[in-house]
Amino acid sequence: MSIAASREGDFPPGQGSCQVIRQTFDRLGDKWTLLIVRILGGGPQRFTALKMATEGISQRMLTLTLRKLERDGLVSRTIFAEVPPRVEYALTPLGQTLLDPVSALAQWALDHEDELARHQCAFDGGLSA
Repeated sequence: MSIAASREGDFPPGQGSCQVIRQTFDRLGDKWTLLIVRILGGGPQRFTALKMATEGISQRMLTLTLRKLERDGLVSRTIFAEVPPRVEYALTPLGQTLLDPVSALAQWALDHEDELARHQCAFDGGLSA
């Protein structure tokens, strides 16, 4: 059963729909993208503030992720003519439309953290969480 046919009426039928959905999930489903979108939902951020808020991300990965989001039209980059130059990243109107689904997914993760840990532990043959 295809993704498009998994729940009747959820998605329009056809190969094209599955391809669009898969490509979008590929773009948004990496390790950092949704977290960065959620952080930028609080307002524009400078690169350093984003790096500090995104614990564990390398400077190179943050740069690549921001460029990808900018390319997709989800994030804007504004350079201020100051000394030293100041650069801020912000969600575009299109990026803002991701906030509700991203927040819902983040809340789901928090709501089910213990249950997921118990299932993982049981599956791995470890002690109950």
